[in-house]
Amino acid sequence: MFTGDTGEIRAEVREQIDTKVAEWREEGKAEIVPGVLFIDEVHMLDIECFSFLNQDLENDMAPILVVATNRGITIIRGTNYRSPHGTPIDFLDRLLIISTQPYKEEEIRKILDIRCQEEDVEMSEDARVLLTKIGVNTSLRYAIHLITSAALACQKRKGKVVEVEDITRVYNLFYDVKRSTQYLMEYQSQYMFKEISAGEAEEDETTAMVS
Repeated sequence: MFTGDTGEIRAEVREQIDTKVAEWREEGKAEIVPGVLFIDEVHMLDIECFSFLNQDLENDMAPILVVATNRGITIIRGTNYRSPHGTPIDFLDRLLIISTQPYKEEEIRKILDIRCQEEDVEMSEDARVLLTKIGVNTSLRYAIHLITSAALACQKRKGKVVEVEDITRVYNLFYDVKRSTQYLMEYQSQYMFKEISAGEAEEDETTAMVS
């Protein structure tokens, strides 16, 4: 930093620092507080990335690793092998798997209320009830996207509070995953590369893993 040197830190320097920190820890002068590394869509990593993570997790100074994926049994990138969550078995064995559960209707309502506050969107009670039902029947992410769209629809009609008509309008304009899949299945003959199955387009439950 001070000499103006740029580039990757040399392995010798890293080793010297690790050695000094280890000495301070043994003498009680220092305490190692591991950080947290969160990797979303971990199934997108290839086999080389998993090999690096496997090696890094064996280090005493390795951070707490949290990964998330919504894939079932699928091919590991860079290989021809199929594995749960698209991760190698030896890497998966190092993890504690946490199976997530779908949000309840009351929880979806609270999250949508908080999101409306964060985006400064005023919404009527009937509109909130409708948006909550949409979130239950489709997905929370889709319902959150409708907040901004409904606010824009409200502004266009020069309203100050988002009403049911605004939610209904944007719901009919923008499709969720299920309706989009149904549309593609119905009209797939009119598209290029039309071979698609319903299972390929539907979204699975998200699974989080922690090590």
